[in-house]
Amino acid sequence: MGETGNKASVKRKRWGNIVKLIVFLGIGFLFIYLFLLKLEPSQKKAIWDSFVHADYWWVTATMAACLLSHFARALRWRLLYEPMGQVPGLNNTFGSVVVAYMANLVFPRLGEVMRCATLRTSEDIPIEKSLGTVVTERAVDILAFGIIVLVGLLAMYGQAKEWLYGVLTEKSASLPGMAVLGVVAVVLLVVLVLVYRALRGRLMKYKAFEKIDSIIVGGLDGLKSIFHLKKRSLVLFIVYSIVIYLLYIASGMLIMKAFPETHLLGFGAAFVLYLFGSVGMSISQGGLGAYPVLVWQALALYGISETVGLAVGWLLWSSQQVIVLVVGLVYLIHFSIANKKDK
Repeated sequence: MGETGNKASVKRKRWGNIVKLIVFLGIGFLFIYLFLLKLEPSQKKAIWDSFVHADYWWVTATMAACLLSHFARALRWRLLYEPMGQVPGLNNTFGSVVVAYMANLVFPRLGEVMRCATLRTSEDIPIEKSLGTVVTERAVDILAFGIIVLVGLLAMYGQAKEWLYGVLTEKSASLPGMAVLGVVAVVLLVVLVLVYRALRGRLMKYKAFEKIDSIIVGGLDGLKSIFHLKKRSLVLFIVYSIVIYLLYIASGMLIMKAFPETHLLGFGAAFVLYLFGSVGMSISQGGLGAYPVLVWQALALYGISETVGLAVGWLLWSSQQVIVLVVGLVYLIHFSIANKKDK
């Protein structure tokens, strides 16, 4: 009877793994389908033409730089778990980052939730703690990008500087309204914190509130994690942040090598290309459509024609998305069959 029960248990587990694999594969292919559905026929043709005329060695190198930037991000994100005593495996952390980028191609900000969910599945780390670390990471990215823009304003000359200044001036027009909203949000947050602290003791007897409280505490642990990093980890966090942005710029340098017309352009052009492209990423979801156009505008400052500029833009954008879709799908399969890490 015991042997029969064991066989039945193994069979159920095997079928459970098959079902999970099918579900995760279905999610992966759905993301790819929805992503392709967003592309206009003219955009698909532009991507195809850029791939046909490019040097594939440099395209491969660009994809490698893209993956390395995600790997550096995984290394950096992993550091934020150290103060909480829950350091996830590097393979699962990297996979979660890539799956997040894949999900963000289809639904804005879905990726942030998905990378926390995949770590919950693979590492048994509470989602609320992961969300706290993700918010911290995003805040660091905003600060880092602000520093890069400032460097750009100081270092760039001519039309590139005028363009960047024009973008910032346009964005600053909405600052007064945003400042009012910010003040209101801060005041509401302070009021909520005071009310929460005053009533916490009385409400802890309710199961529902106890669950909410654990989510809040876990999220705060994640948010505060960067302030509790050891000196060595803090240095590594800064180093990984620098590496991430250098790899972003390196991707532009490598893709320019794929075309004879842009082969000789160096770090300065790649830096301008990164700044213009980043604005494109913020204009539309995943930079679809806007990113290649702004890359062309950046290269036009260096006398590159519209045809070549758009080809570079589409190739840089699509090569980044292709590697994310392929590797993301592989990791969805991995997460579908992986067991939770033993505590």
